[in-house]
Amino acid sequence: MKHLVIVESPSKSKTIMKYLGEDYEVVSSKGHIRDLATSGKGGLGVDIENDFKPNYVVDKEKKALVKDLKTRAKAAQDVYLATDPDREGEAISWHLADELGLDISSTKRVVFNEITKQAILEAFNQPRNIDMNLVKSQETRRILDRIIGFKLSSLLYKKIRSKSAGRVQSVALKLVVERENEIKAFIPEEVWKISANFEKKNKNFEAELDKYLKKKFKVTNQIEADKVLGALDEDFTITNIEETDGKPGKKYPYITSTLQQDASSKLFYASKRTMMIAQKLYEGISIKGSLEGLITYMRTDSTRLSDQFIMSTKDFIEHEYGKQYVGSYTSKKIDNAQDAHEAIRPTHIEYTPESIKDYLNADELKIYSLIYNRALASIMSLPKTKITTVTLSNHDYDFVAKGTTVIFDGYNKILAQYDNEKEKQLPPLSINEVLKSLKTEAKQSFTNPPARYTEATLIKAMEEKGIGRPSTYSSIIETIVFRKYVNLEKNEKSRTKYFTPTDQGFLTDTKLQEHFSSIINTDYTAHMETELDEIAEGKLNHIDALNRFYDTFNPLMTKANDEMEKIQPVLTGDACPQCGKPLVKKIGKYGPFVACSDYPTCKYIEKKESTQTEAEPTGEACPQCGKPLIKKTGRFGPFVACSDYPTCKYIKNDRVKTKAIEEPTGEMCPRCGKPLVKKTGRFGPFIGCGDYPKCKYIQPKAKKNEE
Repeated sequence: MKHLVIVESPSKSKTIMKYLGEDYEVVSSKGHIRDLATSGKGGLGVDIENDFKPNYVVDKEKKALVKDLKTRAKAAQDVYLATDPDREGEAISWHLADELGLDISSTKRVVFNEITKQAILEAFNQPRNIDMNLVKSQETRRILDRIIGFKLSSLLYKKIRSKSAGRVQSVALKLVVERENEIKAFIPEEVWKISANFEKKNKNFEAELDKYLKKKFKVTNQIEADKVLGALDEDFTITNIEETDGKPGKKYPYITSTLQQDASSKLFYASKRTMMIAQKLYEGISIKGSLEGLITYMRTDSTRLSDQFIMSTKDFIEHEYGKQYVGSYTSKKIDNAQDAHEAIRPTHIEYTPESIKDYLNADELKIYSLIYNRALASIMSLPKTKITTVTLSNHDYDFVAKGTTVIFDGYNKILAQYDNEKEKQLPPLSINEVLKSLKTEAKQSFTNPPARYTEATLIKAMEEKGIGRPSTYSSIIETIVFRKYVNLEKNEKSRTKYFTPTDQGFLTDTKLQEHFSSIINTDYTAHMETELDEIAEGKLNHIDALNRFYDTFNPLMTKANDEMEKIQPVLTGDACPQCGKPLVKKIGKYGPFVACSDYPTCKYIEKKESTQTEAEPTGEACPQCGKPLIKKTGRFGPFVACSDYPTCKYIKNDRVKTKAIEEPTGEMCPRCGKPLVKKTGRFGPFIGCGDYPKCKYIQPKAKKNEE
């Protein structure tokens, strides 16, 4: 009899089995095996009157898998549950134990932060019980999201045809709408910059007007600007030189939010793309024929690093860069951080990006390099710089020039590649020295409104305000875009995309704030996150938390259901061709359409005008009937066909068949053991067995979070 190990992801199983040996069988649950039912009162799957008792059901697509797991569990010597090291993973372990009939009090729960041999063996030598506080915290979150999601979404769809609302997604939408309102209300102020340019020893530098009569001075119009320029001559006297030490900020290894922010701003990667790549690096990459987990768990809000990693990294830095580059490390205290496990870091500091680049694709290498270099920099010495501030005076006007000199590069030795700022040095200067200006000029500008949110800045705002958690940022953003509450528009001057609310987004936020402002706000949402943390720590009873929420939420729902105005369809001015009643514009599941206002008595729906262009002759004859061939456009794009359709149904097949390139994933097929490869089919990219058609295994896609 073997020891049975159940993990979440199929790609983990091969790696872990290799480390544990032949006495262990490692299988995958492929994520959650069950969820709240959608039957019962209100379709909630939650009995609110009976202490919010949840009704869980096995997912339809997981029934065969669960049956197989039950058979394996009965035949096994014992069962280890090795799902992800967070609340979601803890809940999956509990669902597995409960559904497979395992004893909750004695079932072995194994937790590891990295998929390396040492970490795996240590975890299996120290199994623990399932942490029911973590399970209750996750269950409470799920129940809250189900109640708010189902009830609010149903209300909004009935009243204003908005497709969803959520405990966190609606607050994220509120942030975007508030920022857009700030931009609309912003009144720009006129500002003039007065500058003088100088050159000494082939070094050009600029000084900017700072003070007049030793007081801060701001020029706000052209009259004032002309007055300043008229008072200046070409001779500027250096009246003060001040040198100070630069204060470079400490660099910390990535947590989930900061990784997503930097991947967005430096690599222009969407948060979802970043997390998919990081998941692959965590689960394992084939290095010299052996699967290796390259980074620690990527869903974390802690900057803590293990003592072992810090020690080994210090040795590496001293050997590679010199003793002067070895720094110290203290983790950063972050409010509301769960601190369940370490920051995101490489599992082996010896695996430099350069040494393993041949085993990674382009995306994987970029994300791994970010993670590796940031973790390495966090244990390196701080840079040392000198900041020189020079005051140049001219007729009671003081101009200031600043320069920076690098004394020691420190962690910038590896992070400079990500920094676009260049060192600005001043030439040697001395007190009372007189310099002649090459040019003195005034430039008009206007103050700018607050910047619209990008993915990076929206995630940063949610993190700072305590909204959501590391595992939810990506899905929250994906949801508000998918529901068409916001658009992601490209900045004309850069590759960065920013959020703008749609009309439906504005309407949805307006109605939510009219009727649910006491709970759809940053403070209340952050407070709920704190309560979930307290449940996880065993400090708060989850039923008490749910009752407090529902006592606030339910009266708001009742009142909004009675008072929220239902948006009426817009009249088109035309009459229904079937019954003569007015036609109206409506919004349905598939977007806007025109229909009869007397629905359901009259079910007329206006057909959309065809966008097909006029057929264009090709100059060729049909090989079947001799009639002219013409170019047409169908649902799958342009094609060439016979002009005598439907009498002749000839379609020219001029597509050149090319075999798509199959990219190895580094994983093995769980059915036959052959390599898994990335493919592209009619419904987009997917991962399947490379031995097709002998083996027709296709890897299921990960299930999205509801939020």
